[in-house]
Amino acid sequence: MSIRTASPSGVSAAPAKLALGTLIAGCLAVCLAQIGIAIPATLNGLFQEHLHPVGSQLTWISDAFLLPVTVLELSFGVMGDLFGRKRLLVGGAVLLGAGEVVAATSGSIHQLWVGQALAGLGAAALFPTSLAMIAAGTRTHAQRARAIALWASSLSAGGFLAPLLGGITGTYGSWRWAFVVVAIVAALSALLSLLLAADSSAPEGRSLDIGGQITIGVGLFALLYAVIQGPTDGWSSTPVVVAFVVAAAFLVLFVAAERRARSPLLRLDLFRNRSFAVASTVAVVGMFSFLGTAYGASIRLGPIQHQSPMRTAFAFLLLNGITPFLTPLTSRLLDRVSPRWILTAGLLLISAGDFLAATLDVDDRALTSLILPLGLVGIGFALTVSSITATAVNAAPVHLAGMASASTNLLRDFGFTLGPAVIGAVALSQAASQLTGAIAGSNLAPASKAAAGEVLAEGGPLALNSVPANSPPGAAGSFALDALGHGYAIGFSVCGAAALAAALLVLLALRGAQRTEESEQVAQAH
Repeated sequence: MSIRTASPSGVSAAPAKLALGTLIAGCLAVCLAQIGIAIPATLNGLFQEHLHPVGSQLTWISDAFLLPVTVLELSFGVMGDLFGRKRLLVGGAVLLGAGEVVAATSGSIHQLWVGQALAGLGAAALFPTSLAMIAAGTRTHAQRARAIALWASSLSAGGFLAPLLGGITGTYGSWRWAFVVVAIVAALSALLSLLLAADSSAPEGRSLDIGGQITIGVGLFALLYAVIQGPTDGWSSTPVVVAFVVAAAFLVLFVAAERRARSPLLRLDLFRNRSFAVASTVAVVGMFSFLGTAYGASIRLGPIQHQSPMRTAFAFLLLNGITPFLTPLTSRLLDRVSPRWILTAGLLLISAGDFLAATLDVDDRALTSLILPLGLVGIGFALTVSSITATAVNAAPVHLAGMASASTNLLRDFGFTLGPAVIGAVALSQAASQLTGAIAGSNLAPASKAAAGEVLAEGGPLALNSVPANSPPGAAGSFALDALGHGYAIGFSVCGAAALAAALLVLLALRGAQRTEESEQVAQAH
C-alpha cells in the first residue's frame, strides 16, 4: 500500500485545530490496515506446511485481501463522504478484526481465503476513510501537511511492524497468533475510533458510481482468476478462457460506464494529459514489480527453502523497513528535484535489485546474500512510491488534484494485486515445465517417478518440494527444488524487466512534457 494524498472534501467545515483523538484514531486505523495487508507474506512457508495448498492456492491468500482493497477503496471513500466517516472507520476495523479471527481459526485454505477477503473489505474502508477524516479536521495547508505526514508515517510503521509480528509469532508460536494479534489491534482501533474520533462528511456533489463499481469489480476478479489459475488449469482450459473473455468485456463496460457517470470512480479525461497517463502506467507496472518481488522472496524463503518466518521477516524488513527512514529524504528531494528523475532512479534501483535476485542460487540460504538485491529494491520502492503521486498530481489541473491522486491510488493498488498473481503464474508454469522434463529424463525408480508425477499433477511443484525426503515421491525433491529456483528466478527477472521498462518510459515520455503542461496550465489560468 502506498501514500495517499488527501482530498479537500469536508475541509471547509474543519475546526481550527485537528482533534488529537481523531488523529490517533486515523493513524492507528491505517497502521492496522497496512499490517493486515503485509502479515501473510512472512507466513507462506507455514501455510504450505500446515494447510497444504496445491497449485495456485497459495497465491490466492495474498490476493484475497488485495482484491477488495483495489476494487472498493474508492467507493468506500465516497460512502464516507455521503454517510459519515466515523461509522466507516469503526465498521472497517470491526470487519478487519472479524476477518482475522476467521483466518486464525482456519482449518482449511478455503477458510483462510474467506478470512483474508473479509479483512480486505475492512482495510478497503480504513485506507481512504482514515485519511479523509484527518484531512477534514484541518483548516490550513500547513496543518494538513503535518497531519498527512503523521498518517503516512503510521502507514509505513505498519509495513515495518508486520514482518516482525509475523516472524516472531510464526517462529516462536503459531501462524494463527499473528492473526489473533491483528484482531486485538483491530478491536482497539474500533474502540478508539468510537470514543475519540470526530465525525465528518462531505455529501455535496458526491454519489456512488454503482455501474463503475460492478463492472470494474467483475472485470478485475475475472482477470486475476484467469492469470492465477492459468498454470494450474491450463491456459486453454474453458474456465480460464471464459475468465479472460469476461474480464475484457467488463473492463470495456467499465470504460463505457465511466464516460456516462456523474461522479465516476476514474476520470478518463485525465489520461489526455501525457504526464498523468505515464505516471498511471508506471504506477501499475512499478508496483507490480515491487510486490511481485516481495511475493517471490516470501515463496523462496518459505515454501521453497523452508526457512523460519523470522528469517523471512528479515527479507521484508529490507523491502518495507527502509521506506520510513527514507521518507524525510524523499520529501526534501521532491522539493528540489523533478519527480521524473527521482521516479527514474527508484525504478532503476528496483530493476537492478531484481536482476541480482534472479542470479541467487536456490541452495543459498544465507540471509547476507539478500541484503544487496532486496535492499536495492527497498530503496527503489521508497523513492518510487512518493514520486509517482507527485508526478500524477502535479500533472493534473489544481481542481482535479484530489481525483488525480485517487485515480493513481486505484491503479497503483491494481499493480500491487497483479504482482503475486502474475509472478506466481510465471514461476509455477516454468517450474512445472522444467520439473516434468527432469523427472521423465531422470534415473529414478519407476515407482518414484509415478509417485512424483501424481503429486506434481495434484499439487504442483511446491507440493512435490514439500513431501518427506524418505517417501517415494520425495526422491524427486531435488528436481523440484531446482525447478522452483529456476521458475522464481524468471519471476524476479520479469519484475526487473518491468521496472526497467517503466524507468525508460518515464525518462523518454516525460522529457519536456511537464514543462509544456505547466505552461499550458499557467496560460489557462490567465
